[in-house]
Amino acid sequence: MTDDPPRLASDFTDPDESPGLLLWQVTNRWQAAQRAALRPHGLTHVQFVLLASLSWFQADGPVTQKHLADHAATDPMMTSQVLRALESRGLVHRLPHPTDRRARALAATDEGRALADRAVASVEACDRDFFAVLGDGADAFTAALRSLRNGPGPVGG
Repeated sequence: MTDDPPRLASDFTDPDESPGLLLWQVTNRWQAAQRAALRPHGLTHVQFVLLASLSWFQADGPVTQKHLADHAATDPMMTSQVLRALESRGLVHRLPHPTDRRARALAATDEGRALADRAVASVEACDRDFFAVLGDGADAFTAALRSLRNGPGPVGG
């Protein structure tokens, strides 16, 4: 007789019942697909998100680092490091903010906006391919993701 070790003390009888595990697995697959799509553009995914978001928002006026980090849901310190890397490549520059002397206004350079335009085409094509399996359910899935994003936030945070 073999003494099998006990299973994990889980509420689930099968790992495929866990929405958290499934989200983790899907996210890893999606991130791998995005890395591959962005590789020809020489951008990491976080660099792309910040550069594309900046390119989008700067059309409406000055963009601060805080606004960009809040939108991208990125850590402010990491955001600063990524922006420095983009700035060193000539893709982003920091200008005096027109109304707040303590802040700097971020702007994508012409080269940065052109790169963001090329990269967003690759990213959106990757998304179309990745999410095609959802068929007519893609809109509902996007709405569900939006609900999760806007939910109560981290437990204990």
